[in-house]
Amino acid sequence: MSGYVLTPLAKADIFDIWSHIANDSQDAADRVEQAIFDACSFIAEAPMRGHSRPDLTARPLRFWTLSRYPNYAIVYRPEKAPLEIIAVMHGKRNILRIKKQRQ
Repeated sequence: MSGYVLTPLAKADIFDIWSHIANDSQDAADRVEQAIFDACSFIAEAPMRGHSRPDLTARPLRFWTLSRYPNYAIVYRPEKAPLEIIAVMHGKRNILRIKKQRQ
């Protein structure tokens, strides 16, 4: 297993997710955060497990939806070793708008 690294934006995303959930329950926030890290490790073992989203980007990025928390998706670069996690997003957010803001 080659592992994974989080970009600064991905770290900020995880912190924002944790903070938002922690407003209601710190335990729930910890569970979601751990599920994100577990999913990152899982996809690092076989980076092609995710799927592409040509409707969102022409870049060779892949997306992995958390099975236990399907509102969250991990966006990563599968060709990097270690795997590069570039974002963690809530599916109900406007991903195209966020993409424009981050470019």
